[in-house]
Order: sequence, then structure tokens, then C-alpha cells
Amino acid sequence: MSDSTQIQLKKGVLELCVLALLARKESYAYDICSTLSGAVGMGESTIYPLMRRMQKDGLVKSHLVETNSGPSRKYYRLTELGRQVFQTQKRDWISFTAAVNEFLGVGE
Repeated sequence: MSDSTQIQLKKGVLELCVLALLARKESYAYDICSTLSGAVGMGESTIYPLMRRMQKDGLVKSHLVETNSGPSRKYYRLTELGRQVFQTQKRDWISFTAAVNEFLGVGE
């Protein structure tokens, strides 16, 4: 698979992955970035703009949490709208991947 194909696939599912992580627990952007970097190879330059857009769109809310070492961290959590969007995107993803897998002959 070419690098450009992989990049486009990753960008297409990045919001869904962030929504899924935040559906489990609130988190801060660097932690989200670290998790996604290890799993799908997405970096900070992609996560921070996405988090700002998701907050602007009303999918997440943020609050500051003081730490014992260093500056406060901005934690994100899903809003009710964010939970609804996550459930919709999750259903769409499952349906889409099932259709693609059928074309590819995966699971036969």
C-alpha cells in the first residue's frame, strides 16, 4: 500500500478513533496522540487541530486538571452530541467495512 493511500485511510478514521477513546474515558491530547501513534501511526500535528475542531463542533468539552509535575493538562470528554456522533459513525464504519470485506473476500 502506498504511503498516500495509508495517510488517506488514517485521516478518514481518525475522528472515529478519537471518539472511541473518549467514549471509554476522558483524556488529554498528548495521551490520545500517544495511543493513536502506537496503534495507527498518527502524530501530534494531526491530533491537536482535530481536537480544536471537535471542540468547536461541540463534540467534546475540555477542562484543566492540575498536575504535580508541570503545567495543568487540558482534558477532553465527549458531550452528548459527541456520544451520538460516535454511535452513528461506529454503525456507519461497521456497515462500510462489512461491505468492503465482502468485496475483498475477507472471512471466506
